[in-house]
Amino acid sequence: MPDFSQDIAPMIAKRCLECHNKRDVKGDVNLSTKVGFSKGTDNGRLALELVTKGEMPPKIKGLSQKLPDSEISLLKAWVDSGAAWPGGRVLDLYETTTDVRAGRDWWSLQPVERPAVPRLAKHPIDAFILAKLSQESMKPAPRADRSTLVRRAYFDLTGLPPNPEQVEQFTHDPSPDAWPRLIDRLLASPHYGEHWARYWLDLVRFAETDGYERDKLKPNIWRYRDWVINAFNNDMPYTRFVGDQLAGDEVPNRTKQSVVATGMIRAGTWNDEPNDPADYLYTRLEDMVHTTTSAFLGLTVKCARCHDHKFDPILQSDYYRIASFFWAGHIGQANQGGPPSKQLGFEAYGWTDRSADPPPIHLLHKGERHKPGPKIAPGFLSAVTTLDKPLAPPPHGSKTTHRRLQFAKWITDGRNPLTARVMVNRLWQHHFGQALVRTPNNFGFKSDPPTHPKLLDWLAVEFMEPTVAGGEPWTMKRLHKLIMTSDSYRQQSIHPKETDYTERDFLNRNWWKFNRHRLNSESLRDAMLSVSGRLNLKMGGPSFYPKMSGEALEGLSRKSSDWKDSTPGEQSRRSIYMMTKRSRLLPLMTAFDFSDTTITCGQRDVTIVAPQALALLNNHFAHSQSEALAKRLAGQTGNTAEQIKLAWRLAFGRNPTDKELGQAETHLRVQRIHFEKKENADHLALASLCHVLLNSNEFIYVD
Repeated sequence: MPDFSQDIAPMIAKRCLECHNKRDVKGDVNLSTKVGFSKGTDNGRLALELVTKGEMPPKIKGLSQKLPDSEISLLKAWVDSGAAWPGGRVLDLYETTTDVRAGRDWWSLQPVERPAVPRLAKHPIDAFILAKLSQESMKPAPRADRSTLVRRAYFDLTGLPPNPEQVEQFTHDPSPDAWPRLIDRLLASPHYGEHWARYWLDLVRFAETDGYERDKLKPNIWRYRDWVINAFNNDMPYTRFVGDQLAGDEVPNRTKQSVVATGMIRAGTWNDEPNDPADYLYTRLEDMVHTTTSAFLGLTVKCARCHDHKFDPILQSDYYRIASFFWAGHIGQANQGGPPSKQLGFEAYGWTDRSADPPPIHLLHKGERHKPGPKIAPGFLSAVTTLDKPLAPPPHGSKTTHRRLQFAKWITDGRNPLTARVMVNRLWQHHFGQALVRTPNNFGFKSDPPTHPKLLDWLAVEFMEPTVAGGEPWTMKRLHKLIMTSDSYRQQSIHPKETDYTERDFLNRNWWKFNRHRLNSESLRDAMLSVSGRLNLKMGGPSFYPKMSGEALEGLSRKSSDWKDSTPGEQSRRSIYMMTKRSRLLPLMTAFDFSDTTITCGQRDVTIVAPQALALLNNHFAHSQSEALAKRLAGQTGNTAEQIKLAWRLAFGRNPTDKELGQAETHLRVQRIHFEKKENADHLALASLCHVLLNSNEFIYVD
């Protein structure tokens, strides 16, 4: 005898409710209730007849065209026994995952539990990777050599290349703990925060101007950037990292720095002269909802602004429940908070509510302001059933709603199935070049499934509840070290069975080798400054304005005042301190896939296009760094062979081969002849060689 809850209800929800639910009653048949089912299917007999003939479910793209025999047998047994339906039971369209949408049983919405580690390796990460490789009859690549590993580690953790002394120190260190000690040194470096903050700034669509036509400067938003850098360097627990950014003005014992952290909310675009100011508030609200839920939860909640989500169990009411957390900053007079944001001391701008008791927010029919529907109380995502609870009222005497603080606590609750999974997936992504879930901002139905679901969950639990190496819960540095001390991370980027394995697993989803990946635009620019000897390591403070060509500046609406080149010394600072003006990004950065600053960016494009080669060949900055590198080489030695060797060590972290040395010497001879009529022929020839090195794949890519 089939069980209704275990056998029949999931079948109806999966096969029928897409077209026959209380919201979408096709054929005037609602199969979500006992009454509707009995009336529309003659107590199941008509349904059984149609599915047996294969006429239902309909032949619609994406839906199964015929029920399997096992399900037809269950349905027949249930109908023949009287089609008992528990009284009052209403089936939910979002209860079960179907062929066309995710239900509340979707994998990313299930509780995170620590899986057992396969007994295949000492390191838990390797154990999970080897288990999958074994299933595919594959083996991991050998370990990379030390010069490759040290360059990989420096770029991964600091975004800068190691200098020759640092390479030599590691490659000649015979101690068995040389690698973990190197990782510890890099994690303790202030340059770690500068590099990893950039990934977070991409997620929160950070820029220093408003966008739109006037693209005005956001006063002191650079302080938020510095806060993120310091948070990474100080290994701030992720719970606080989330809490300060969402509710730094509401946290207990708030500080000026915690208020600065709320700059995340105001970091997006802002139209200071919209055609319809009231309507634009909802556009701005959508930006906040989208950024927050994508960055912290890996869900596309914004898709439910106008209707229930087409693919995920996110109701339209869920969208407005989340929007209500930011609603208080959208009403009242502008000079009391919200956009433009309230000034909160020492020239710091943050976000705060205008009232502790704001007017209610309404669900908008089709997302249109002029079609308000029912009032929506603030709340959380209904799909996360274990944490769907009402909000508490603000404390007595509070000047804010305390909604955002409760939202932050809900996000970082250990029972939330999304938060830890999403964050450890991002960490893996930036170490390996690809994530375990290769759609890092989308863990819903349209996402890529995790390549190693048990590894993802193990890392998520380890993030929240450390057991392997100790340390504080929810901290990132120990997770970096855990990932980087695995053999999986230390593999070569070329496998002995490269051709065979590539044919079987072209995208390397089984992690049988390390993915070679290109430097992002910031690391490329910083690396050129570093090897040339010009890098200014000054940290923090207002951003610098890089030199930009007149042609590039033509796009500015106020050419005379919007762009003033900083001093050469300031322009040599790390790229994270560069002015990010939405309407005028540095062409060299955009050529190498700088992020779109108007929306949250969980993964940059990685393109290989002709303009990149042309940019490095012709760009003033590339030529300038080539000449500076040539001066650096000539200043350290007058011997041609030694200059070449030093250039290789600076650019690639290794000595040239005999063949490369000979080719470089030939290049210098040819170039000296070419420049023989110039007084500085030797310098120009050496600069030409340096330019070649800075344009090479080995310089631009990390093995």
